Amino acid sequence: MASVLLLTNALQPSAEVLPALGLLLHSVRVGPAEASALLDAPPSDVLLLDGRRDLPHARATCRLLRTTGLSCPLILVVTEGGLAAVTAEWGVDDVVLDTAGPAEVEARLRLATGRLAIAASSDPDSPSEIRNGDLSIDEATYVAKVRGRVLDLTFKEFELLKFLAQHPGRVFTRAQLLQEVWGYDYFGGTRTVDVHVRRLRAKLGADHEALIGTVRNVGYRFVAPDKGADERIAAPTA
Repeated sequence: MASVLLLTNALQPSAEVLPALGLLLHSVRVGPAEASALLDAPPSDVLLLDGRRDLPHARATCRLLRTTGLSCPLILVVTEGGLAAVTAEWGVDDVVLDTAGPAEVEARLRLATGRLAIAASSDPDSPSEIRNGDLSIDEATYVAKVRGRVLDLTFKEFELLKFLAQHPGRVFTRAQLLQEVWGYDYFGGTRTVDVHVRRLRAKLGADHEALIGTVRNVGYRFVAPDKGADERIAAPTA
């Protein structure tokens, strides 16, 4: 039996949000659909967020919850119409339709908690933090710091910085970065990459903007701090 925390702003019993949940034996607590609800809530095995009626609020709440360093899976409850709006950018581990039957809901809860357990046991010493000189990126809490200063990054800025830092020295074209960071279903142009790089450099500051190097007529790469000054990298302009 799992301990489930359901976050919802609906003025109705939890069984109305996800009816199948009421037919299972899990322990269910209910709180408001706000990240602050986690402050007073005891630890849970699974976090369910009601996204049936207000998708923009659900999206913002999902992304905010990720910044709190969630230690349990986050599953979004949506209607069939809302399913089309959910993307990887939301930061959820899974989605479930509000009309799902007990067997499906049980399976999704079981798989979500199982994946977390496997990840924790497979390599318990594997760090969730990427470090390069003064830059540290914590994948678990979605926090990036430079010399201890927290960078105020959007989700995509964080993902772009993390991806580049994970492959120091490797050059990626704008098209490759769009595919890896934004995904196959993104229809924007490569100019999007330039804009995000420019914003990232501004937030890194003058002393660290060169961490993202421009390779002229090709794309961008992460310049590891221990690289010599003779690295032939173009000036940091997008």
